[in-house]
Amino acid sequence: MLVISQDTSAYGVDIKHRTDFWDGRPLKTDMYQLSAALGELGVWVRLHYVYPYPHVDNIIPLMADGKVLPYLDIPFQHASPTLLRKMRRPGQVEQTLERIHSWRQQVPDLTLRSTFIVGFPGETEDDFNQLLDFLQEAQLDRVRCFQYSPVERAKANDLPDHVPDEVKQERYDRFMQLQQKISTDKLQQKVGKIISVLIDEVDEEGAIGRSFADAPEIDGAVYLNDEKNVKAGDIVQVQVEHADEYDLWGSKM
Repeated sequence: MLVISQDTSAYGVDIKHRTDFWDGRPLKTDMYQLSAALGELGVWVRLHYVYPYPHVDNIIPLMADGKVLPYLDIPFQHASPTLLRKMRRPGQVEQTLERIHSWRQQVPDLTLRSTFIVGFPGETEDDFNQLLDFLQEAQLDRVRCFQYSPVERAKANDLPDHVPDEVKQERYDRFMQLQQKISTDKLQQKVGKIISVLIDEVDEEGAIGRSFADAPEIDGAVYLNDEKNVKAGDIVQVQVEHADEYDLWGSKM
C-alpha cells in the first residue's frame, strides 16, 4: 500500500486533527494514527511525500516494530538554506541531517528516497556544492534529480539570475555521478544478505520483484533469473548475489 499525497506529514491539518471513527473506534486524524491503523492491515505500507517535520520522528518506532515499512520518501529539493527559502521549503539542513542520523540509529535498514532540483534561479556554485555535501552526508538510498525549467504562472519564473542550460546540465551530471556511486555502494552492501521480495511478475526469463526498499515504477527491482516456481503477489526470501547502481539479482531460498 502506497500512501501518497501533496504532503503526507500534514495529514489532518485541514480539519485540525479532529477525532473521527474508523471500524467503530475513535481515531485522531493525524499522520501517526493513520500509519498505526494502516499497519494493522497486514500489508506493506510505504509512506511517500513526507516532509521532515519533528512529528515524523513518531513514525520511526512504528517502522522499528514492523508496523509500516522502513521507507520514507522525503522531497528535500535542495540543501542550500538560501535556495530552500526561495523555494518556500523547510531550510533547517543541519537539523534535517541530525534527524536522518537519529532515524537510522533506531532503524538501521531505513530506506530514504528523495528528489532534488538543480539550476533553480539564483543557484550559485556554492549553493550547488552545499547540495553535494548534503548528498554525501545523508547517504540517501533512492534519489531523482530534475533540472529546473519554467512552469506557467510559477512565481519562480520572476526570480532573477536564471541558470544557463549548459550549467544546469553540468551540475545535473555531477549530481548524478555522486549519487550513482552512493547508490552502488549501498546496494553492494546487500550482496550475501537474505531479503524479503514481493513478486510482481514472472516471464520467460524468470521472476521480477521488489524488496521493501523499492517502490513500484520509481525505484529498483530484484531479479530472480530462471525462477518460475512463484507467482505475482508471493513474498519470498531471496539471497542477494549481485547488485549494480539500481537493481539486485538473487535466488529464492
